[in-house]
This record gives sequence, structure tokens and C-alpha cells, in this order.
Amino acid sequence: MPKSIKIVFIGAGSMSFGLTLFRDLFFSEDLAGATIVLVDTDAAALDRMAAIGRLLADKARVAVTIETTTDRRAALPGADFVLNATAIDRMRLWRHDYEVPKRHGIRQTLGENGGPGGLFFTLRTLPMVFDFARDIEDLCPDALFINLSNPESRIVMALGKYSKVRVLGLCEGIFGARSQVAQILARPAETIDVWGAGLNHFQWLMAIRDRETGADLYPVLREKEATHDPAFIPLDRTLFRAFGLWPTCGDGHTGEFLPYGWEADGGDDTGYDFDGDLRTRAEFRASVDAVLAGTAAVPDWWTMPSGERGAAVIAAVTHNEKRFIESGVVYNRGVIPNLPADLAVEVPIVADAAGIHPVSLGPLPDPIAKLLAVQAGVQQLAVEAAVRGSKELALEALLIDPVVASTTAARVVLDELWEINKPYIRPCL
Repeated sequence: MPKSIKIVFIGAGSMSFGLTLFRDLFFSEDLAGATIVLVDTDAAALDRMAAIGRLLADKARVAVTIETTTDRRAALPGADFVLNATAIDRMRLWRHDYEVPKRHGIRQTLGENGGPGGLFFTLRTLPMVFDFARDIEDLCPDALFINLSNPESRIVMALGKYSKVRVLGLCEGIFGARSQVAQILARPAETIDVWGAGLNHFQWLMAIRDRETGADLYPVLREKEATHDPAFIPLDRTLFRAFGLWPTCGDGHTGEFLPYGWEADGGDDTGYDFDGDLRTRAEFRASVDAVLAGTAAVPDWWTMPSGERGAAVIAAVTHNEKRFIESGVVYNRGVIPNLPADLAVEVPIVADAAGIHPVSLGPLPDPIAKLLAVQAGVQQLAVEAAVRGSKELALEALLIDPVVASTTAARVVLDELWEINKPYIRPCL
């Protein structure tokens, strides 16, 4: 008899995260009897996601209860798992995060997890996340908080350091790295095992092996990479050749942490395609509305597991399955011994009824640890600036960030973005 559980999904109006979760819960995991409570401030988005969820649950013949509410505290009592996929006015503010620094000569690849953009994403997001944490401590203290939102490392670090909430971050970056390696090796990704350790969006593959035989594939990768199309993720490949291990999870994210990251854009500061993102979202929403209106069939891919690991963690904890999960973001505490203990790191984990157990792959190679230590300091200062609502600490975080090459630009950008984000910045402690 399946165990009845309660899953609260905050930010469930996100169609991409919501649909992914439903696909995995209903088509790959045994979670029949679960109650799923969708929470969002947008009632119309909630209704749309609830309709999608009920449609897919019916198609999978899974008996679940799907509820909706705009009142987070009403949803939380009795929750076993709380998922977070929130972002404050995401596209508008992210665009400011990218364009304001660019106007003052600061080159960012994405402006999301590093550089001035990553700082202000942290400053406006952590107060909201600490509101969630206080509610969880009060109403469902034993729940596992699964964070799906950026800035992933900084959210997990802040909660690990300053809250009692059990927290795990999940990201698909390691699977993107595996796909990149598979492309160079000219073989299916599912035939390859990868083991990674490092920071979120800045992991390094400590091992790349044949899934069937366990053979080390790094020698073949080095041989084939040397003659592969030079236009394919040139920044990550430059780092691979310099440091000897493959980094995750693509030039855009990797470049956020490096002063030369912009070179991956060909040096033209093209940056993120915000207009293209908005068009893609609008097209996806139109396709969802057509399915719900009955004028289009349910796409086949809606009924296939996504490959992400949120539902897998929930099932492992619920059924005490001791399941290996390829990658999770956790509070370090020595898991990577040559990175600071009070840092969020991304490593393999094992999940079971006792919780989340990080798997240590030992120390990183010293040059890589030194490279990540620079970003570790940036993230630590950014978290301190956010939890204290401190503009002074925010300036310090900018001035140690390798992406920032001008004190004058740092101060001007700080003033402009602080004014834009002021409604959301406040002390968290």
C-alpha cells in the first residue's frame, strides 16, 4: 500500500517546472495517494497548472489529490515536501540585472548566478525564501525543502547557515554536461556515467565512465575533443584543456563566474536572448491552452519522464529506497574538504527515509579548488549582504567579483540596481 504524502509546490504557476514535476510524479514514480498542493500568487496560473495536473494524472491512471491555494501558510501544515520554483518578476528584473551592468562596461554572460546580476538576484530572492523557511519551521518542521530556483547555490548556502530547514537544491546541469561529452564521443548519453563535484553551474566531472563496463572514457574524450568542431562550447573546452577535467554546464553559466567568460559570446556581448525567451514562453503557453481547450492533443513528451530528479528524491525518501541521485546542492560541511565548510556545493547524493546523504568524492584537484575558492568568497559575501540587507556588504561582494573590472562602474551599477530592487531587499534575520 503506497504511503500517503503531502507535497506543497510553491511557485507552481511556472509551467515548465510544473509540467516537469507532473510528468515525473505520474509517469515514473509510485506516489499514488499523494496530495499535491499548488501554491502561487497568480490564481489563473494555478488553475491552469491544476488542470494540467489532473489531465496527466487521469492519463497515467494515478490516484492523487490536486489542490490549489494562494495562501502559502494554509498549504504547509502536514507537508512532507516543499518545492520552491519561485522568482520575483523574473524576466523584467533579470533584464535589468543584465543590461544595467552592460551599459556601464561590465561584461556578463547571463547575469543570473554570478556578477552583478547574481548579486541582485540574491538580494531580492533571499528575503522571500526566508519567509518560506520561517513558515516551514513553524508549520511543517520535518519537511524537506527542495529548491529548484536560482540562485541555487546562494539559497542553499543561506538556509544551511541561518535556518533549521532541511534543504536540498536540484539542477539538471550535470545531465547537460553528460550530453556535451556524449556529443563529442559520438555515443548515446545514457551509455555514459558521470561523477561531478564543485559548485552549482561550476561542477567538474571527476569521472566519465562507460556505464556497462566501467571503463574510463577520459582518454577517448581528450583524443576526440582535440578535433571536434571548435565552435562547440569553446569556453568549457578551454577550461577542460587547461585544468584536465570537464566543467559543467555550458559556456553561458560557466562564464558567469570568470572575468573572461564573455569571450564565449565571441566578444560581442550578445548576452542572453530575453526577447527570444519571452516568445518561447508565449508559444508554450499557447500550446498548453490549446491542449486544455481540447483543440490539440496531449503531446507524447508530456507523458514521458523528464529525467530531472525532484520526484525521484521524493519517492526515495517516501519509500526508504536508498536511491542514488547523480547531483544535489547541499551545505558543504566538509563534503568537498578543500572548499569552505560554510558553502553550498554540488555533489552526488543518496536519498532515503533518513534524509539526504552527500557523497564525497574527496578533494578537488588543487588548481580547480583555487579557481572555485574565488567564486566561493563572492557567494559568501553576497549571501551576507542579502541576509543583512546591507548595501555596504553588497559593494564588497561586487568588488571581489572577478567579473567586475571597475570600481566606478561597481558603484554606479550598485546604486542603479539597488534602487530598482529596493522594494524586495530587507534583512532576513
